Amino acid sequence: MVLRNNWYYLLLVFLMISCENKESKFNISQVFRYNEHSNISSLDPAFAKDQRNIWAVHQLYNGLVQLDDSLRVIPSIAKSWQISEDGKVYTFTLRDDVYFHEHSLFENDATRLIRATDFEYSFKRLLDKNIVSPGAWVLQNVKSFSALEDGVFQIELTQAFPPFLGLLAMKYCSVVSKEAIEYFGDEYRSNPIGTGPFKFKLWVENTKLVLRKNPNYFEKDTTGKKLPYLEAVAITFLPDKQSEFLQFIQGNLDFMKSLDASYKDDIITTEGKLQPKYKHLVHMETGAYLNTEYLGVYLDHKNNITNNKLIRKAINYGFDREKMIKYLRNGIGTPAVNGFIPSGLPSFNNLEGYRYKPELARKLLQEFIQETGIKNPSITITTNSNYLDLCEFIQRELQNIGLDVTIDVIPPSSLRQGKATGKFSIFRASWIADYPDAENYLSLFYSKNFTPNGPNYTHFKNDNFDSLYEQSISAVNLKIRYKLYQKMDSILIDEAPIIPLYYDQVIRFSQKNIEGLGINPIDMLDLRRVKKVN
Repeated sequence: MVLRNNWYYLLLVFLMISCENKESKFNISQVFRYNEHSNISSLDPAFAKDQRNIWAVHQLYNGLVQLDDSLRVIPSIAKSWQISEDGKVYTFTLRDDVYFHEHSLFENDATRLIRATDFEYSFKRLLDKNIVSPGAWVLQNVKSFSALEDGVFQIELTQAFPPFLGLLAMKYCSVVSKEAIEYFGDEYRSNPIGTGPFKFKLWVENTKLVLRKNPNYFEKDTTGKKLPYLEAVAITFLPDKQSEFLQFIQGNLDFMKSLDASYKDDIITTEGKLQPKYKHLVHMETGAYLNTEYLGVYLDHKNNITNNKLIRKAINYGFDREKMIKYLRNGIGTPAVNGFIPSGLPSFNNLEGYRYKPELARKLLQEFIQETGIKNPSITITTNSNYLDLCEFIQRELQNIGLDVTIDVIPPSSLRQGKATGKFSIFRASWIADYPDAENYLSLFYSKNFTPNGPNYTHFKNDNFDSLYEQSISAVNLKIRYKLYQKMDSILIDEAPIIPLYYDQVIRFSQKNIEGLGINPIDMLDLRRVKKVN
């Protein structure tokens, strides 16, 4: 690939040259370049809440365990672990070849071996109320943790919680250096020292972030070659998605995530295929994504129309999800006709949810009118501008069955706040899995999780659901737990506190010379095995 003489390349060369010290000669052709629309706010894993932060942090840090592309929990710094018979005690045996990145903080400007006490410190810091980490909840079921010896770390839970290993794979649980935290203080966010495949080099906020290859990284490929293959990662912060698209098409970015309305018809067809003019330039890959897009119904709202199950079911039957995905999403996404748990999770089992049945929707609407005496029922859907086209489609479809629909478009921040405070009767929302277990989705409907104390934005309450949920979080047997999950999903389908729209898909575009990028249902960007070939 020919590198263009543009300001991105010139800036990258300048930064790399200015960063050179006593490191090996730098190969500019082995830099992986991508763009973030929003500036990264922190490189501290305790604040790895948003994807923009998570992707960068993932290159810099490791935890006890990690997820493979099939969402199986596999070793990372912990080479093995044992779980007690009651499911409460986890004992991790650590590798003896994992080091923090080289830094002058360590003796002789060298690295330092990871010890179990480093995890003890990192977990205490995550729970520290002075830190106010948004990831403290990950350890909410933890009773205690301690370093039994240099290479052994133990965690005890208050009660069995089978998804716990998946929680530990989150970037919040990465190991950090006490020396670095104490030295940099509040500035650690921009001076990270981790154990990951890449190490921090330079960050010009809102302009460029540069990471360099960690020559001491502990993981190897199947042939025994040390990872990573790349020399560096360069992240730009162009806020305009159309500009990002142009930079990618011109070959100035190696990778582009997601799909934006400003260019979607130019790059893919309505069938979700790459447009012919780009086939020789670009590689496109799609896969299941653990994200369900939906309309939530606040059941404690004073609006007695949406509180009625007949109306909620009429809405669910009243619009064509397949047509919506084909024409508004260019086929990217799966129509949500199987409940709330998305495809991509092992417990997904094709439950029959809601399909387009306009006659049934009209019948349910007439039943509502006869039951309540409300002759011209109307609803309001609150959304932000990014999903206006979807909501307008639903509006037109529901008006065809006799339901009047108003759409209220507000800023994303106002939508988040209003959703959390029960301001809207129907609101557009999405739920992206924090960890790969259906419990993460079903917790949204557990009555003890009512907002603002939890993620139950609909204020759904069902005694049978609550009982099944409580059984599931202590069920160690996978088959039993999955059956409980499916029973809960069936209750959600029947009670209809939400209107599922679609299960999202990961879509990735990369240059033809990129190999090993891969794709996974949590949309994690993993650059350890990525190569740039000539």
